Amino acid sequence: MYIIVGGGGDIGYYVTKSLFAQGHEVLLLEKDATRSHLLQEELGQSVFRGDACEARTMDEVGASRAEVVIAVTGEDEDNLVICQVAKKRYKVGRTIARLNNPKHEEIFHRLGIDSTVSPTKTILSLIEAELPNSRFVPLMTLKSAGLEIIEVHLPAEAPVVGKTLGSINLPRSCNLALIIREKQFLTPSAETVLLPHDYVFALINREGEDALRKIFGELE
Repeated sequence: MYIIVGGGGDIGYYVTKSLFAQGHEVLLLEKDATRSHLLQEELGQSVFRGDACEARTMDEVGASRAEVVIAVTGEDEDNLVICQVAKKRYKVGRTIARLNNPKHEEIFHRLGIDSTVSPTKTILSLIEAELPNSRFVPLMTLKSAGLEIIEVHLPAEAPVVGKTLGSINLPRSCNLALIIREKQFLTPSAETVLLPHDYVFALINREGEDALRKIFGELE
């Protein structure tokens, strides 16, 4: 497929190389002359000097036939503009934007961006998972479904310890999928009793996450 990548920083460079290696037709747009020249020395005609935010540039590179546009500049505002121009003017089927500030995620989705990727959020999740006192760790977001997979570590003092799942008033928006107990993998049921140091994995939406935090005793 024909894919346009806006932004020739490190992320744009590696994304372009990876997609090119998979056999796609990829064009990387970079507006800075010096950076564009350096990229062209390695990637050749797969690099075009131009601003992906400008319709004139997108006209020149044939954005109307692109199947995917990926915006990975260092500015969230630019990534939003690139994707909106691609979506509204050129009817591109799928747009993907890099988010430097995770707080912008909801705005991007409301404005019609198909997918967002936040390196900051990913790094924070990885760091949180490695901290010894972390109790409530987001693992993965399923954007299309509006769901998230989280891991909860139960300390001995958690109010749900010693109770069966059937006796806990879990919200419908929260589905407990797995419990890991001393390297054993357990499928949760109504009769399952929660024990100290259990690792509970849940599939939830935002409302379910807030409810789970309260039920499990604001573990953080």
